[in-house]
Amino acid sequence: MNYELNSKQTDRSFWQTLKSFWPFFSDQKRNLFSSIVFLLVNSIANLVSPMIIGIAIDQYIQKNDFKGLLMISGILLIIYAISLITTYYQTKIMGVIGQRLLYKLRNAVFNKIQELPVEFFNLNKSGDLISRINNDTDKLNQFFSQSLMRFVGSFFMMIGTAIFILSIHFQLGLMALAPALFLLVFTKLVSAWVKRQNAVNLKAVGSMSAEIQESLDNFKVIVAFNRREFFRDKFADVNQENFSSSIKAGYANNIFTPVYGLAANLAQILVLFYGIYLISIGNFTVGLLISYISYISRFYDPIRQIAGMWSAFQVALAGWDRISAILSLESNLPLLSESKKQLKKADLSVLSFQNVSFRYSNGEEVLHKISFELERGKTYALVGPTGGGKTTTASLMARLYDPTAGEVLLNGQDIRSYTIEERAQKIGFILQEPFLFSGNIRENILYGNERYSKYSNEELGKILSEHHLERLLARFDRGLETPVVGSGDSISLGQRQLIAFMRAVLRDPELLILDEATANVDTVTEQLLEDILDTLSSTTTKVIIAHRLNTIENADQIFFINSGRVILAGSLEHALSMLLKQKRSS
Repeated sequence: MNYELNSKQTDRSFWQTLKSFWPFFSDQKRNLFSSIVFLLVNSIANLVSPMIIGIAIDQYIQKNDFKGLLMISGILLIIYAISLITTYYQTKIMGVIGQRLLYKLRNAVFNKIQELPVEFFNLNKSGDLISRINNDTDKLNQFFSQSLMRFVGSFFMMIGTAIFILSIHFQLGLMALAPALFLLVFTKLVSAWVKRQNAVNLKAVGSMSAEIQESLDNFKVIVAFNRREFFRDKFADVNQENFSSSIKAGYANNIFTPVYGLAANLAQILVLFYGIYLISIGNFTVGLLISYISYISRFYDPIRQIAGMWSAFQVALAGWDRISAILSLESNLPLLSESKKQLKKADLSVLSFQNVSFRYSNGEEVLHKISFELERGKTYALVGPTGGGKTTTASLMARLYDPTAGEVLLNGQDIRSYTIEERAQKIGFILQEPFLFSGNIRENILYGNERYSKYSNEELGKILSEHHLERLLARFDRGLETPVVGSGDSISLGQRQLIAFMRAVLRDPELLILDEATANVDTVTEQLLEDILDTLSSTTTKVIIAHRLNTIENADQIFFINSGRVILAGSLEHALSMLLKQKRSS
């Protein structure tokens, strides 16, 4: 599956788009029905009032019937009051629907992102994803809460007005509606272009968000290497791209208003001239002509409103395309069905690779038909040149990816048959640059570990002591309550690794993978971590990726990984000779 969002293009019709969006309204049918009822009552009230005004002119004003005029004015006042009340409740209901829609959309997108594999995040910038969750969903909310019912109401008003003016005088009605045919053709021709311009603009907004986040996340590096000018120029480029796309989108979004206004003015001129002619020959009245001109406004004003809302509709469609691009994705790490879950191998190995091959999307093969086994309780080291495939092999062990060929077995069973929760409990993974969440140390070491979630700090402290982790916790002045701010930026990288180490060890995993997990700690702390590892259960298998020789010298077995192969190196000296040989050949 292609997880690169910017490569996904959609070309759906209006009805296809509406069908794909409808599930988010499934629980709002009653509110939608109520809003439509208020809308219909409001439209009828607005349609009746011009006819009443025409009758008032012909029947009461021209005949100086003051009593009749007061009566007709009272009727108009009641109609206007009904219009006011229905507009208020319709707006209120759609506001609630819009906010619930926004809530559901953001939940759906965020939950979908949580289901997607690591490959998805490697191919897409987090700033663009944030823009889709925040900006694009808000565009949809604005359209549905502010524009949709006005859009539908304007449509009802147009249809009702067309019926009224054709029934009053068919020929005059045809003349009044003639410019609308031109507008229909014009809108059909231009809409696709408007949608494209808005899609480009939304993409530019996402790119700018991604650039800002990247610059802020790496600001320390920017300062250290004095690269402010470089990032300033990069931001200027994306800002210019956003500015240019915004200008083009603005032109596209505003193109309808003047054209629709011209058509409305042309219709009024045609009606006025032909209406005066009909009055002169006795086939029409002044009151009806005034009503007719009012109806022309009732017909073309909604069209002008639709012109303004049509651009909002195109923005919403473009936003929905970007959102649905995420919602349509499925994880390429599915759980095997019950019928395929079976024990394939029963022996001492906790994990084994069976003819495993792997390649990244649109990349060269990293591993080629490799097979090996990891026995319970043993320590294994993975060595090899940078880019040789060590981290990739470890990622396949933890099922961050699935092999493109072959099988990975965990406890003799296909690793794909384990749920995410089961796999996370059995396999611990400490990264070279661990990620922490804003909060405190307690929340971070218990992340995803329900076993100790309800323990008090005192009880948790005893558990840490049982796992020989109290000396690591003592490195923090406030212990478990030590605050962690900004993904761990408030503390050093070495301290973050200590927290990640505690988080992994507390799970009592069957397989513990350490990817350069001691690279940023001093030698004294490194020795402390090794001592803690020695106290783990005798059945815990450890896989260590490290460049420090003292970290891997006590490993039971060493694997040399390079050029798609995994070779049992035997001794540390043999592994070193293979590394030196590889460096000389490269």
